[in-house]
This record gives sequence, C-alpha cells and structure tokens, in this order.
Amino acid sequence: MAGTQKSPRKEVRRPMWAEVSLGALAYNLEAIRKYVNPAQEKRKSPRKILSIVKGNGYGHGGPEVAKALEKVGSDWFGVTCTDEGIAVRKAGVRKPILVLTSFVPGEESRLVEHDLTAVIHRCEQLALLNRAATRRGGKKHVPFHLKIDTGMNRLGIATGDVECFARQLGKCKHLQLTGIFSHFASSEVFTDTAVGQQTREQEERFYAALERLRALGIDPGMVHLANSAAIVTRPETWADMVRPGVILYGYHPGYDPAEKREEAEVRLPLKPVMSLRARVISLRNVPQGAGVGYNATFVAKRPSRIGVLAAGYGDGIHRSLGNRGNVLLRGKLVPIVGIISMDVTMIDVTDVEGAEIGDVATIYGTGGKEILPANRVARSVGTVTSDLLCAVSQRVLRLYVR
Repeated sequence: MAGTQKSPRKEVRRPMWAEVSLGALAYNLEAIRKYVNPAQEKRKSPRKILSIVKGNGYGHGGPEVAKALEKVGSDWFGVTCTDEGIAVRKAGVRKPILVLTSFVPGEESRLVEHDLTAVIHRCEQLALLNRAATRRGGKKHVPFHLKIDTGMNRLGIATGDVECFARQLGKCKHLQLTGIFSHFASSEVFTDTAVGQQTREQEERFYAALERLRALGIDPGMVHLANSAAIVTRPETWADMVRPGVILYGYHPGYDPAEKREEAEVRLPLKPVMSLRARVISLRNVPQGAGVGYNATFVAKRPSRIGVLAAGYGDGIHRSLGNRGNVLLRGKLVPIVGIISMDVTMIDVTDVEGAEIGDVATIYGTGGKEILPANRVARSVGTVTSDLLCAVSQRVLRLYVR
C-alpha cells in the first residue's frame, strides 16, 4: 500500500512538491496575536502584527501567503525590496507593505507608485524619496519608516545622526515619518557574555534615540523592536508594533542554551506550515559492503533496501543532511544515506515493512500523525530554519491547502 498523502492534482509531473497549510498559517497568526496582546494588560490599542513575507515568503510563496494572511487579519507586511513589494501588491494585498532594506537610487518612483512604505537607513535617501513624492503630486504625504542602527552595524542611521536626520526631514515637505525601528543582533543569546548583554544595550540606545527625536519635535509614529526571536524570548522588548515569526520560528544556532529555545516553543507553540514531500521512484537491494551514491560515503553494513526520492538539493533538501538526516516514511523516521544529489536523495528503507515505489516521504513537516519540524531539522545540521525554507526552489510546485 502506497503512502497516504495524495499527489498534487491529477496531471503527471515530477513527484515532489511542497504543501503549504493556510489553516496552520491562520492558526499561527492568531496564536501570535494573543501572545503579544495578553488579556491582563488591558491595552486600549492591541499591538499590531507585521508579517514578514520576504524571500518568497521564506519559500512558502510570498504573494500567496500575504494574501492569505491579509484575509485573517495581518496588519502589515514586510518585504526585502521594491520588486517583492510590487509582487505582493499585484496579488491584491491592500494593507501596508514595508520595504525593509529600502531602495536603490532610481527605484523610488516605482515604490511610490505602488504605495509601498520605504525604510530609510541613510539620511541622503530622504531627498530621493521626497523628489519622487513631489513628482507624484497630490496632498497626501508619502509615508516611510526610519531604521536606527543600535549595534548590529548592518543597516540604519547611527544614533548620533538623529539631529542630521531631523534637519533633512525638515526639508522634505512631501514625506511623513510613520514608524521607527531597529533590529536585534543577538536576541536569543542568554549567556553571561558581551554578546548576551547586547540586546539590553541595543534597547537602551534605541530608546535614547527615540526620545531625542521626540525632543526635536518629531513624532516617530509606530515603534517596533521585536524580531521573531525577541517575541518569544524577550517580551520586555515589545513595543507598539512587533515583528512575529508567523511563518517560522526564528533560531540562531550556537549561542542560546537549548532549554531556552524549548521553553520559548512551549510558551508559543506554532504549527508547521510547509511540508516538503517527494515520492519514492526507485527501490533496490544493496548487498553488505556496497557503497551508495557519490564517493561511496555510505557503505551498507548489512543487506539493505535503498529507496530513491525524486528530490535533491536542487529542490531544497539541504546537502548537509546526507548521512545525518532523516525523512518520514510510513510513520517512521528513515535515514538519508549517501551524498544528496541535485535531483535525487537516497534513503534506507530496510526497516520499513512494505515500502514500495510511489510511497510519499516527508522531508520536513507533517506526515500523517507524525511531525518532523523544520526547525529541528535545521538544528541537526547547525543552520537556521529559514535556510531550509528559503532553499525550496522555484521548480518545486507549491500546493495551498486548508
């Protein structure tokens, strides 16, 4: 009997695909909304949800996921660049879209045309955006958010440049500051080290810059300071707007103790949204002592039954899972063996009774009653969840299911 999952639709095509559960996505959004708006606070205005759909929605399909999240109440959306924002707009999304890494000179007119909210991270960008707003005409100001660099040393104006920013903004009659934020570099680090203290130091710098702006007579608009990890690990950093991991739970390997990650996941349990699947397209008996795959990195220690999956690193199966990862097959964890190829992956099904060609393997996600979470797969190879999810390539069919 073949695996229980159904192949995508009825057309004949390469038997590997990604299922995106819109029901799980909606559940996660509501779970995060309740978590960051605890009833005991009795806030007059609930904290807003900024759903990050950059990188093609972390591999889930940016426009499709944004449209689904808008229907269930997401307040904002975050993308990396103008092109990503336009794609989300063309999908019919009407809620505000924040372009997190801003724009390069020449893009500002398209950004304004499609009603995207720019992030300003260099003072000289103000003049470019203001010219585009002037050319558009009309009485409505073009909104933007300001990013403050509080210690990550990546993007954002320095805290010492607040006065310069204020002077430049005063010259821009067609712009309106509607939000201010920063980004934590080490929000998951709880060790008693300089890195472990970085979040508190960044928070102090951020609020000092915020108060300086207010003292200069500038209304910062919305304030957001909580990336995915900060939501579950550092509630004290929540501001007027938070950035949740609606699509994934953020994880930075190598620093925070495992018990902190597990504790956070218990406090805010989210459902897997994407399940990456592939069918078994070949089975063969391999004698003891025979090698499997490139360079014979796996040698059978017993007579073995080896299955071949119709998916490889060209589809998004992380190459480092070779000889150390597993997949779900018929309710069991089955080891990946040999080097993962671009188009196929080998698995050892010796201990899976009745395994046959056509069976469905789940690389990560839900497989029947079992779950192989992407974040655990990522940790097993020392990477982050988003690395796995973003690696799912364009040739992989996405199926959006309830």
